Amino acid sequence: MRRLEAHIRNIPDFPKPGIQFKDITPLVKEPAMLRLAVNQLIYPFLGTDITAVAGMEARGFIFGSLAAWELGVSFVPLRKPGKLPYDVQSLSYDLEYGTASLEIHDDALKQGDRVLLVDDLIATGGTAAASCALIEKLDAEVAACAFVIELDFLKGRDKLEKYNIHSLIHY
Repeated sequence: MRRLEAHIRNIPDFPKPGIQFKDITPLVKEPAMLRLAVNQLIYPFLGTDITAVAGMEARGFIFGSLAAWELGVSFVPLRKPGKLPYDVQSLSYDLEYGTASLEIHDDALKQGDRVLLVDDLIATGGTAAASCALIEKLDAEVAACAFVIELDFLKGRDKLEKYNIHSLIHY
């Protein structure tokens, strides 16, 4: 995935000192690279029984909606509180610097749905683990998790050990 990695920009000290932010903007700016990333994200899941793709706000919407389009399945947005207009299920979870919450529409998934969770990056795994729990709260199954970037040194994969994980670029 060197071709993709060449389109990831490092932003030092963002959003705070000591953080090396992985900026996907150059990747999504190039149509061929965006297409390659989406195709590589979904490749292991072609021909499987995935019924929906879920993506978390906000960059997960970019890759998740395109993955759903390519797979011919529905897209389910996982949003911050107060952003969804219908009845929701909520889940709060801990972050290294506080807490956060995600919401999903009550009718976004049903029992028997097999969901591919997609995001641009997995770091500590907290948001991804909460997303999986929220999907399961609606009696759907998390078939797998797919990420463009995985920050291996933060061991986020450990929080998702019961799921199939597919990452394109490892740092």
